Amino acid sequence: MKRQFQAQRLDVRAFAEDAAELAGPTPLTVLERLAAEARSSVEGREVTWTAEGELQNAGHLQPEVWLHLHAQASLPMTCQRCMEPVEVPLEVDRSFRFVADETTAAAEDEESEEDLLVLSQAFDLLGLLEDELLMEVPVVPRHDVCPVPVPMSSADAAYEEAPEKPNPFDALKALKTRPE
Repeated sequence: MKRQFQAQRLDVRAFAEDAAELAGPTPLTVLERLAAEARSSVEGREVTWTAEGELQNAGHLQPEVWLHLHAQASLPMTCQRCMEPVEVPLEVDRSFRFVADETTAAAEDEESEEDLLVLSQAFDLLGLLEDELLMEVPVVPRHDVCPVPVPMSSADAAYEEAPEKPNPFDALKALKTRPE
C-alpha cells in the first residue's frame, strides 16, 4: 500500500523514498502573502504545481533526499509605467536537496550549487511554494508594450507656464540703494 502525503505536513524523506508526487491546483486565496501582492481579487485563480521526491544514491550510507518543485500562476498587478492592469506570469522550476540539520546546511551551503533545506517530517510544501512564487514577483511590474500611450516627458506643462515670481532680495536691494 502506498503512503499518503499531505502538502501541509510532508514527511520529506518518506516522500523521496517512495519517489512520490504531489500535484494540484491550489486556490491563490490559500497563499495569502502572494494574494496580497495582487491588484485585484484573486477569487477563482489557481496555482498549478507539482512536487516530486527523489532519493539519489539510495544504496549509499547517506542517500541524498531531493524535492523537485514546478509551479505556474498568473497574478493581476498594476503596470508601473501606464498604471493599467497587467497579468504577470509566475513560473518556478527548482530542485532542493535536504540535509539532516541546520549545521550541515550552513556548512555545505558555500560549496553547494543547489538550494539546501533541512529535513522535516512535517515540512510545509505550500509554504515553500508560496516563498518561491513570491521571489518571482517583479519589483516593478509592467507591460512589454503598454496598451495606452505613456507620456514620456519629464517636464510638466503647468509648471512651465507659471509666471516668474519676483526675487524677494530685489526689494531689499532697492531699500539699500535708495537715496536718503
